[in-house]
Amino acid sequence: MASSKNLHQIKIDASGHVVKARPGETILAAALRQGIVLPYSCKNGTCASCKCQILSGGVDYPYNPPQALDFDDLATGHALTCQAVPTSDLVIEARELTRLADIPVRKLPARVESLHAFTPEIMRVRLKLPKAARLQFLAGQYIDILLPEGKRRAFSIASAPSQSEYLELHIKHVSGGGFTSHVFEGMREKEILRLEGPLGTFFIRRSSTRPMILMGGGTGFAPLKAMIEDMLHDIESHTGDDEHPIRDITLYWGVAKSSDLYAHALIDEWRQRLPNFRFVPVLMEPDADWTGEVGFVHEVVIKDHPDLAPFDIYMSGPPAMVHAARAAFLEADLPEDRLFYDSFDFAPDVPINPA
Repeated sequence: MASSKNLHQIKIDASGHVVKARPGETILAAALRQGIVLPYSCKNGTCASCKCQILSGGVDYPYNPPQALDFDDLATGHALTCQAVPTSDLVIEARELTRLADIPVRKLPARVESLHAFTPEIMRVRLKLPKAARLQFLAGQYIDILLPEGKRRAFSIASAPSQSEYLELHIKHVSGGGFTSHVFEGMREKEILRLEGPLGTFFIRRSSTRPMILMGGGTGFAPLKAMIEDMLHDIESHTGDDEHPIRDITLYWGVAKSSDLYAHALIDEWRQRLPNFRFVPVLMEPDADWTGEVGFVHEVVIKDHPDLAPFDIYMSGPPAMVHAARAAFLEADLPEDRLFYDSFDFAPDVPINPA
């Protein structure tokens, strides 16, 4: 155990909450360990979900550089809590998320219940948890699959919390990814996996009644699917309830080619069941007979909505999409506190952060 003399105190300015960081421990790890939930997503410094402002004190980046911060961010004292390690006592300006505070993060076994190839490169994996070990989570969160040698792979939960009998994952085959290669080449039903979750701060902010834009890139569709099915469950469970207003929802899904739109039947079903729902598919490599939207998905969003001030936006997908969209959406007058995102780098299996 670290001596109290080696601990750095981190004060969150708005709430006055104080946490203590052990030597080599990131701001985020220290906060989560002590029950304070700050925004985060990728945990590797590439997405900026965890960006905060250092009001006093200093930090270092011994694990990964703060790739998601530009020169102006660094010059104005911004930091990424998932990578920043205090070098002194700190006062930070950061949002706390109370809705997650009472949801425990657990390590559980899970049995592979079924495998279904949506496409040659995307597999639906359904995991069955032990009967006595229901996983409590919010739609949009993710789990880590725990692998040998301390490695882990993060996957968004594609099923809604109301579907408690299984967890659904949409797994893309990644070149060089040992686990994803196993999913496509060697995994069988009834195989036992170990997982940790729920993780992440990507979830629907229920206090808002603003229209929602959901934007996914590739398998970034998975957490958005969970969110839509969660809202659908809410609507159908509280018909006529003024406390559960029906929000306008537009789903933009950007993929390479039309065959990558692997959920046509499900989305058609949503159209029938969800009032005020609209779907806009966007292709990067359109077929000759394609008559829909073409190009970068975030540019189509802005073409449809040049002024984003009235909206809440939830987006999920690879870092390049998230980075480009974030800058463009803020330029289109979207307030930063109405932009929520999940960003996963499709990388080979990575080790647990040593902190």
